[in-house]
Amino acid sequence: MKLTAVITTRNEEANIANCIAAFDRFRGDVEIIVVDNASTDATKSIAERMGARVFDKGPERSAQRNLGWQEAKTDWVVVLDADMILPPETIDEMLSISGGAGEGSPSAYWIPEVRTGTGIRVRARNFERSFYDGTCVDALRLFRRDVLERTGGYDENLIAGPEDWELDIRVLATGAKCAVMKGHLIHNEKRLTYKRMLEKKAYYTRSFAAYKAKWPNHPSVKRQFSPWYRFVGVFVENGKWKKVLRHPILFAVVMFERVSVGFVYLANKGKKADG
Repeated sequence: MKLTAVITTRNEEANIANCIAAFDRFRGDVEIIVVDNASTDATKSIAERMGARVFDKGPERSAQRNLGWQEAKTDWVVVLDADMILPPETIDEMLSISGGAGEGSPSAYWIPEVRTGTGIRVRARNFERSFYDGTCVDALRLFRRDVLERTGGYDENLIAGPEDWELDIRVLATGAKCAVMKGHLIHNEKRLTYKRMLEKKAYYTRSFAAYKAKWPNHPSVKRQFSPWYRFVGVFVENGKWKKVLRHPILFAVVMFERVSVGFVYLANKGKKADG
């Protein structure tokens, strides 16, 4: 075994089979760990039937992910949500990384994301996401296990969203070399309507206060919550402004959604996460 895929779930019977099936031709090299959180549907039985090692843990993704990588039998771990699918070429790249990483090689990776679906909103979200790869608003997903051991993994006190960003800060603080993978993952968000997207963002904002209190002066945190960086900087740095000029309509749609999310953040700024 060269790689462990840790998949967190809660009532994901519509997605879990596709997520696991992506690894079918690689099962000699990849172990699958599904960490569920008290699903009431068939998620766990589907995962077990497909040969995954299945655990149950809560209250949120941080605890689930930590249990998953701690149970891993391999030196490399990729952390996925159930609505994500890895193309074969991306898994091949991960296995190449896990089998050939030497001294001085990256020990953690960001993975570019591509959303599924059709229409201008999906195109705009993929356009927006392309600006984030490897930035402070991206999140590492592929780790050499010893990096997770040195950092302690995800902060289980951050239960509603920013645990990804917070782990990135601690991984980079160890001096670990991080890189962006060439391959991508597919994020199946066909059911994510505009209304549902705003509800999801509202939920995630509820751990922001705890996250900001933990890292009050960190430059990455300042950029993550800076209107200038989120509306301008991330889209123009390192020559990325050229893409904006090539696709002004997509950028306008991105800005509309960014403004909407900004209002959601302001409306929920004083609320705390449950749990």
